[in-house]
Amino acid sequence: METAYIKTPLGIAKIIGDESGISRISVTEEGLCSNTIQAVLQQAVVQLNEYFEGKRTDFDFKLNPKGTEFQQKVWKSLLDIPYGKTRTYLEQSKILGDVKAIRAVASANGKNPLWIVVPCHRVIGTDGSLTGYAGGLWRKKWLLEHENPTTQQSLF
Repeated sequence: METAYIKTPLGIAKIIGDESGISRISVTEEGLCSNTIQAVLQQAVVQLNEYFEGKRTDFDFKLNPKGTEFQQKVWKSLLDIPYGKTRTYLEQSKILGDVKAIRAVASANGKNPLWIVVPCHRVIGTDGSLTGYAGGLWRKKWLLEHENPTTQQSLF
């Protein structure tokens, strides 16, 4: 496994992966950025930077997250949430076929190992509230605003 650290507007992103794909992307408050990026991580680094620059709305590098079969199913469903859109935990549970699994779905979202790329930040509470984000609610708010910026309407 190779590891790279890059600076983002939300902190230092830690990217871990190998030839099988990227298995983990997380964010921390501080740390040193990598001076060199291994070839197996370069595509992920480039695409994350493009995302933060507003030039990318989806990712196409190879993913290899580790988790249970249920977690994998939940994470796969997150990939279907379009850029700039949100879905509630209840809607996600319905899509996965079991409304009663809402807590299990929320738990699996919280264990998402691929920050931003598997967009758990796009899942909100039924009342529209920003609930449950392992990276901190301020980051969730920032990401949603980044993906769906409000534009000032013209007065004339």
